[in-house]
Amino acid sequence: MSEPSGVHVADYDPSWPRRAAIAIDALRAATPGLFVEIEHIGSTAVPGLAAKPVIDLMAAVHDLTHAAPHQAALTDLGFHAHDNGMTDRLLYVRADSGVRSHVLHVVTLESWPTRNQRIFRDHLRAHPEDAMRYAQLKRAIVAAGTGPGEYARAKTALVQELTDRARAQLGLPSVPVWEKR
Repeated sequence: MSEPSGVHVADYDPSWPRRAAIAIDALRAATPGLFVEIEHIGSTAVPGLAAKPVIDLMAAVHDLTHAAPHQAALTDLGFHAHDNGMTDRLLYVRADSGVRSHVLHVVTLESWPTRNQRIFRDHLRAHPEDAMRYAQLKRAIVAAGTGPGEYARAKTALVQELTDRARAQLGLPSVPVWEKR
């Protein structure tokens, strides 16, 4: 399939969980005591789901300011601070051979249980029919030539619908999934 947008959605790769585990182990070793929780999130964390081949991780800290003393260690692992407009977390991006390979979202432990990304991931794991809808939408967005800057926004309506359903099942209120300013 031609992908004129520059966004690449790949078939599920069974190496993604292993790559996430390796990165998690490296992060824990390089930043002892910083992360209270750390998980593989995003589409690459859902078995069988087509995804951009980027490993998304989410880590919880007691306070976002606790990450500052660990900047050098994160940089040594290839994770560089990145501002993409999200105001409720720290974001780090790693590029292997010049290609984005990992994204690390650092959030507060207080917000951890209600994070949309974790709730959405778990919903997709439990509802393969919704995961299929999501994969089909992602492929259609790419086929339509949607540019990288609009790819996430183009998925928002379906992500909101599925996340709302998952949050309701957990007794949580709906909150917007679009987090950028």
